[in-house]
Amino acid sequence: MTERMLRIHLDAGLLEQARSGSFNFINRIVSAVERRGWKAELAPETDAPPERYVYALHHMSGPTHKRVKIFRRTYVYPYWHIESEPQRWRWQVARRKFRPAAIDQKEARVLIHHLRHRVMPDITPTEPTHVLIPLQRQLTQRRSFQTMSPIEMVSAVAKTGKPCIATLHPNGEYTPEETEALDLLASIYPNLKIGGNSRDLLAGAEYVATQNSAVAFEAYLLARPVVLFAQIDFHHIALNVSELGVEEALSRAPDHKAYYAKYLWWFLKDQAIDAMAETAEERILAAMKKGGWPL
Repeated sequence: MTERMLRIHLDAGLLEQARSGSFNFINRIVSAVERRGWKAELAPETDAPPERYVYALHHMSGPTHKRVKIFRRTYVYPYWHIESEPQRWRWQVARRKFRPAAIDQKEARVLIHHLRHRVMPDITPTEPTHVLIPLQRQLTQRRSFQTMSPIEMVSAVAKTGKPCIATLHPNGEYTPEETEALDLLASIYPNLKIGGNSRDLLAGAEYVATQNSAVAFEAYLLARPVVLFAQIDFHHIALNVSELGVEEALSRAPDHKAYYAKYLWWFLKDQAIDAMAETAEERILAAMKKGGWPL
């Protein structure tokens, strides 16, 4: 019988963490496949496809190959996904239907309060004073999964006349063209400010308008409405510009209500892999079997 190998590729920091035994999700993956008779090893990231009889897991992105899967954190620890594609909007959860009636309200409330205290312990919701626009990268381009460019999005939100704050990605490197475009919008719309810390500004946000920033997912923890201008996996309870149009989505946002606690429970506990749960290894194996991995 041919011995199969799972090779887990990680960047330098995560590789060191995994080798020390302190990366719990990797520990659960290794345990799961070894119980099925596979070997497992840790390795640096690479663009090369795996050799015969080797199956590969890559963090965030990797080569396209039938024996390659991607694992990504589901916004908050200890929740993860193992998928065939890195783009979150292409994952199965994005196509599934959220049914709030099937979720226990008490369990959902326990989870959302736990997450609030753990993820944003120093943030308390206040009276809304502004619309938060967390920006990402490539501000002047409209990419295939977006309804418009980020600059066009900022303009559309500023046109509402509401006080708006557009924040820059902390790891973003912006071109002179991009910063000039933002400065021009700020000169056109006196209600628009540029800069600030997105998470701190969530507390006073009336709603969040973004392409698909993870800040919008954090907004759910504070029960803040979200307007999405691009595709993403957590779109189910947001106002989606692709479906409603920009004017309708923005006009609905201030009064938008959603099952925030139930949605977070469904999205994290039901659809993702909880690395701390007893069922973690079972779910890890189920995710790897999709696409024909012989586990």
